[in-house]
Amino acid sequence: MKVLVVDDDALAGEMIAAVLEGMGHEAVLAEDGVDAVGRLNADSSIALVISDMNMPLVSGIDLFRELRAQGCLLPFILLTGDEPAGLLAQEPRLDACLAKDFTLEEHLPALIGEVMTRHARG
Repeated sequence: MKVLVVDDDALAGEMIAAVLEGMGHEAVLAEDGVDAVGRLNADSSIALVISDMNMPLVSGIDLFRELRAQGCLLPFILLTGDEPAGLLAQEPRLDACLAKDFTLEEHLPALIGEVMTRHARG
């Protein structure tokens, strides 16, 4: 599966890409929301978006809202240094929100599985 990883921190993006590649997925990196929209428009094989919340120009939540406004219904996981439950309450259409902390490598694979299973069911 091809996954778009959106993060303005190159090191964090590479770490997420390593987790995905360890799961057998292909990671496509975007440095911000504008880059992400361009990559999604150019590559219809992307099946999932994982985005950082706090980025310059376009935040992760704003990227999610813009994609939904454009009719893009790809599964979307938001990573945040803030409280994930608060962001899910703020935007209930989000597929998932995960704390961007030392447990990310442990929790992200299971969360991807849950999100993709939910989307497969419709």
